[in-house]
Amino acid sequence: MDVVGRLVGDAKVQTLKDNRQVVNFTVAINDYYKPKGSSEGKQVALYIQCGYWISTTVAQRLKKGHIVELNGRLYVSAYKDMQNEARGTLHCHVNSIKVHSSGAIHSSEGKPKEQTAVSLQEPLDDLPF
Repeated sequence: MDVVGRLVGDAKVQTLKDNRQVVNFTVAINDYYKPKGSSEGKQVALYIQCGYWISTTVAQRLKKGHIVELNGRLYVSAYKDMQNEARGTLHCHVNSIKVHSSGAIHSSEGKPKEQTAVSLQEPLDDLPF
């Protein structure tokens, strides 16, 4: 599934007990809708906690505010909070990432840089043909 969202913070590399490493980050997807019978619209944000297991080098490119396009598998974790109320968290096991630069990035001369996209997908196989 493809998801496009904005990073809510810088990515973090986490090392597990068995020395595997994962890049963790959260993206927000903003939506706007107008409820039936209402004159005012509502804005809502959907947060997705993401994990990228293929390479940790991508973490240096995942900075707060950047827009990313993700491809991966979505799943939900359900739990009960301290007040014993049911809660859920949306997660994404990320297979590939495309980083779109944010509009706030400026060059050393103070001029806005051109918008670029960088694909961060590792090769799946090294096939000889």
